[in-house]
Amino acid sequence: MNLPSHGSNPSRLFQSLKIKQPDHIIDFSVNLNPIGSPYLSSKTWEELQKKIIDYPDPECYELRKLLSIHENLPLPNIIVGNGAAELIQLVVQSLLRGKDVLIVEPTFSEYKKVCLQHDCEVHSYVLSEEAGWNINRDELVIQLKGKAALFLCNPNNPTGVAYDKDLLLSLAHEAQKEGILLIIDEAFFDFSIHTQSMSQFLKDYPNLIILRSMTKMYSMAGVRLGYLLGNEKLIQKIKEHQVTWSVNSIAQNLGIHFLQDGHHVLESKRFVAREWNRLSQALEELSFVTSKSSVNFYLLREKQKHDLQTLVHFLLENGIVPRHTYNFTSLEGEYIRLAIKTVQENNQLLSVLQKWRAQC
Repeated sequence: MNLPSHGSNPSRLFQSLKIKQPDHIIDFSVNLNPIGSPYLSSKTWEELQKKIIDYPDPECYELRKLLSIHENLPLPNIIVGNGAAELIQLVVQSLLRGKDVLIVEPTFSEYKKVCLQHDCEVHSYVLSEEAGWNINRDELVIQLKGKAALFLCNPNNPTGVAYDKDLLLSLAHEAQKEGILLIIDEAFFDFSIHTQSMSQFLKDYPNLIILRSMTKMYSMAGVRLGYLLGNEKLIQKIKEHQVTWSVNSIAQNLGIHFLQDGHHVLESKRFVAREWNRLSQALEELSFVTSKSSVNFYLLREKQKHDLQTLVHFLLENGIVPRHTYNFTSLEGEYIRLAIKTVQENNQLLSVLQKWRAQC
């Protein structure tokens, strides 16, 4: 099967599986904010439109200045990119080409893809459902020996599980002792009420790099915007490889506008927590097993593990688009990833899954 490598490409998924696409679909494969973007007035859109005629600021100064306040970090510790994907590319290209890296998996496939593109030797530390999709600190430290970098996503994609702060601090300490870069992707941390960012520890760990995405919380995936936090020397090395004007004016100004709406983030956290509590209970009553997610998506499987291709087909035929897991290490299609959507959309998912149960 030649399936899409990421979510949010429903037409190609229908085509790949040779399923006729219904007139109305709900895309549960894309893990953006279920309540959408913050409000933009017509006046704001008019101002954004005026930005099109000028070249964007190659230094993203105004956005970085606001991020500096937001993150309580100096400007030289921040670089803005064309989404987290560009920043992953820049980190590997500038710091890790041809080196040995360790990736905590299953996780976002771009880490491995980009590392292989730059001749890295890629090793995997594979999480298990039996261990709650959590990291065994001692086992991971053993595998760290001799590596140049460790990639991990917190909260993790696709499980939604968040790692304990003390565990992450211990890994940062071990990595620093061994001269290893610790690259933590926090693309979804702001959806979680309880997850703490590791950004507050950057001063203590010059080997720490933190990736952030603004596309998820602010539902602006089509614009592409992310940023990276790290030691000033590392940032300078990374910037040397960045294409001039890689972040367009619309993205920069949307970022500035959205960052000033703190209420949106808080409202989103509360909605996700409340809706996940309702959804997880309903899914358990339908005899599904879900990951203990802390964010806006989760893994789902049947009680008896098996390939879920038949369920995927059924969902698609009924207008529900799931994220397949064939290209996530160790998941092997026995799970699907589903986003938390609006109440109405989640109810539609539950209705289709009830139909599935009725015919099983």
